[in-house]
Amino acid sequence: MKKIALLLLALALYSCNDKEVLLPQVDKTLVADVEDHSPVYFFFKTEGKDTLVEVNRKNTISSTNWIFNIDKRLPLRLVVPEVIKLQAKKEGSMHKSETSENYYSYSDSVHKKLAFMLFTSVRYRMTPPKAGENCLYFTKDNNIRLNTTAIAKNDLQSILDHLTVEKESKLYIAFDKKMSYGNYIKTKAFLNDIKLHTLGLSWAGVEYVY
Repeated sequence: MKKIALLLLALALYSCNDKEVLLPQVDKTLVADVEDHSPVYFFFKTEGKDTLVEVNRKNTISSTNWIFNIDKRLPLRLVVPEVIKLQAKKEGSMHKSETSENYYSYSDSVHKKLAFMLFTSVRYRMTPPKAGENCLYFTKDNNIRLNTTAIAKNDLQSILDHLTVEKESKLYIAFDKKMSYGNYIKTKAFLNDIKLHTLGLSWAGVEYVY
């Protein structure tokens, strides 16, 4: 397939068959281009007072990279279960390529172009973290806790740098299921710049949503 045309982005609206996906906006590009791709669309819908998600994956090919175009207004409680299903479907396909990846799309608000975030290796869990697991928790209002201690966003890197671990330990991430997908992508972009320098501490690659 042809490379995604970055000029398709207009005011962070991504269109598909007369429907629109309002993309999240982040002030930087993590991945600029994705070749050989198939699109997945998560549309925002309402019925009365209820918010619903409509997923369109009819043009996906398992051997390609998948681009998840998800409306930023959707809550994680609706988004993540569908992402889990699609991850499993692709992994279980006999046509899956070992080199194919999964990406979230978003708008680079500075350069006014479409950008992408790799998430192939992320494993989602719709449950609370297990007892004893070290976990960073992000609320729907963008507050942060390290285990049970509230911390400021600007202090996170310093706090992690000064952690002491007695043995090899994994650091998990958790999100409020009521958080909007737009805030989730902004938080993920922020976490992309956070590095674990403490000997024996590493990212778990698991994200809890509850």
